[in-house]
Amino acid sequence: MKHIILASASPRRKEILELADLKFDVMPSDAQEITTKTAPNEVVMELASIKAKDIYKKSEKQSMVVGADTVVAYQGQILGKPADEADAKRMLTMLSGQTHEVYTGVCVIEDGKTKTFYEETKVTFYEISDEQIDRYIKTGEPMDKAGSYGIQGKAAVFIKGIEGDYYNVVGFPIARFLQEITK
Repeated sequence: MKHIILASASPRRKEILELADLKFDVMPSDAQEITTKTAPNEVVMELASIKAKDIYKKSEKQSMVVGADTVVAYQGQILGKPADEADAKRMLTMLSGQTHEVYTGVCVIEDGKTKTFYEETKVTFYEISDEQIDRYIKTGEPMDKAGSYGIQGKAAVFIKGIEGDYYNVVGFPIARFLQEITK
């Protein structure tokens, strides 16, 4: 397998790729992430593609470049990273007792060929009290996470169930990625 460049600054994506014993370097893209799409699955694929293309242009072309982007969506509305604590509370209150979707788009560029796909996972939260939400926000954990939560962290206690790939919710669908690159 070719050397991989991960076009992402996400420590979670790095940890997930390490689970697969893949040799890779991290080279975060600094390209402007402006999307022309509105559907969550299309948005993540477009943003993943922007990141991968940016790093592919800067690379020596002997590597496989992988870009990824993850969003949380509820009723078709994308929930990004919270602007502040009030925004985090708004999102977590919205997700309380509900099922939402997490989409991760992945773009792989190898030998000038581009393959882009997305993975969708449904996540259901238990009802969360205002007190639980406030306590969680005080940890600071939701502030840099799409949808204001990290399933792999303290928000694990909110999760009633998931349908699909757990690692997709964390930020990278590693099993699907390996299936795609070995086809």
